Amino acid sequence: MTLDELFAGRDVDISAMLDRLKSVAADCGLPFGPRTRTYNSRRAQEAGKWAESLNKGEEFHMAVFKAYFAYGLNIAKVPVLVELAESIGLRGVEEVLSKGTFKEAVDSDWRYSRSCGVGAVPTFAAKGRMVVGAQPYNVLEELVKGIP
Repeated sequence: MTLDELFAGRDVDISAMLDRLKSVAADCGLPFGPRTRTYNSRRAQEAGKWAESLNKGEEFHMAVFKAYFAYGLNIAKVPVLVELAESIGLRGVEEVLSKGTFKEAVDSDWRYSRSCGVGAVPTFAAKGRMVVGAQPYNVLEELVKGIP
């Protein structure tokens, strides 16, 4: 769906939000391209669990991150996930997704997140406190150190 559809009826300045995300990404040395749409990441999460089981999780997550945030690719599409998996030397993600091999693992992660009060991503939690959304380094540092 478009970002306008996603945030319809809410007081969100989409342009300012994207500018902020782009700035945070730049500060972290991460790619961030133009965004007008959002895509369901469920299949990418299942594929990520599979990649993690093969000790390729970090590589796969970075490939998905770049595909989504830098190039605006639809990470809900199986052919996109197949290409991303193959780009890091993994074969078989289509079968894993069609069989739902990691569905329960992702469901379990979602249940745990909800039980912790997570309602948006990213959410960072430490020492009984949470910070939601892309945040500058100093905010995350304060969270970890327990600075109010």
